[in-house]
Amino acid sequence: MSMNLEDCRAKCLSNCSCTAYTNYDIRGKGSGCINWFEAKADYKTRAVIAVTVIGGVSGLLLLGYFIYRRGSKERNENISQNGDHEEDLELPLFSLSSITAATENFSLDNKLGEGGFGPVYRGKLEDGQEIAVKRLSTSSWQGVKELKNEVKLIVKLQHRNLVKLFGYCIQEEEKLLVYEYMPNKSLDSFIFDQKQGKLLQWSKRFQIICGIAQGLQYLHQDSRLRVIHRDIKASNVLLDNEMNPKISDFGLARIFGGDQTEEHTNRVIGTYGYMAPEYAFDGLFSIKSDVFSFGILVIDIVSGKRSRGFYHENHGLTLIGQAWKLHNEGNSFELLDKHSRESDHDLKQVFRCIHVGLLCVQQSPVDRPNMSSVVVILGSESELPHPKPPGYFAKMDSAKGENSPTKPKSSSINDMSRSLLFAR
Repeated sequence: MSMNLEDCRAKCLSNCSCTAYTNYDIRGKGSGCINWFEAKADYKTRAVIAVTVIGGVSGLLLLGYFIYRRGSKERNENISQNGDHEEDLELPLFSLSSITAATENFSLDNKLGEGGFGPVYRGKLEDGQEIAVKRLSTSSWQGVKELKNEVKLIVKLQHRNLVKLFGYCIQEEEKLLVYEYMPNKSLDSFIFDQKQGKLLQWSKRFQIICGIAQGLQYLHQDSRLRVIHRDIKASNVLLDNEMNPKISDFGLARIFGGDQTEEHTNRVIGTYGYMAPEYAFDGLFSIKSDVFSFGILVIDIVSGKRSRGFYHENHGLTLIGQAWKLHNEGNSFELLDKHSRESDHDLKQVFRCIHVGLLCVQQSPVDRPNMSSVVVILGSESELPHPKPPGYFAKMDSAKGENSPTKPKSSSINDMSRSLLFAR
């Protein structure tokens, strides 16, 4: 009886089986909490019963009585005679039982892959809709807060190059996100695989680069929120049945205010090889830290090599260091993946992508272009400025612990996201 409507809403959202909620007593600002747990509850009948229980003014109370229903496709049901009040919770819901059934109890046969957060499973709902279920492991750094952050962000973001979220569930020990199913899985399964890489000719690689750039431009500038993703990498770009790229995994994303340009954090989270220097070492992130990650990803896509773990024996360079060296020598073509060399390609387009990638990974954030400029540059033939030396130009001596302040160990092949806790 002490709960207000917001408390009641939170109570309902904490249980995947809860289908609706309302105040028990709606006088004044309302108090008390009623939850429904039936999948197809008779809300209207229950509303009349609840109002009658309150006492002797049921007719007056019914005029302002609202039932708030959960779900991405269902609007809240208004029981008032006025019929003009709606509130969309914007938090799509799945029950644990429906997800378990869809994935055949998380069968290994349905497992699509696994990252630092946990495994992803393919599933099929009762209506035939195919889904991908991200099942957060109990040891994952991504907890309930990050999961809810991802849900709230993706629901508000709509773009052809962003993955669609169908729903989520937090029940018992399970934390689950339900996405649209991407039949071609993630970008890294193509560009870093010798067999699959042959299927990704240059024209398609260029289309993917442009699609990712457009998705990031939307996040940084065109959406109603200004969103910094903070974990752009090949494994977080999914491919649909036509190989169109869709940015996924918004667990680390941050929303910026209209006038805000950068932010500090004491907890640096991301993926080795993709984090901008100012973020990895000083905890400073902005749209330009996403631009840096995009630049790394462009070099990955062009070369078919992983930036993280690359080592040029003759020069001791990182992959982007090698790209910068070849660019200065006029030999950028040597960076192109051998599978793309065998297919039709536009040399100017290839050189332009490498040039754009190098502009994006310059050491200073001020020197890097924003994503709207990148989109324009990729679609034009205008002259570009010469890039300055990139961040992480040369491989440091890991034996001396100079890779980072925390001397990180080598990462696993799944591009797992890591937390770096820096003393400040």
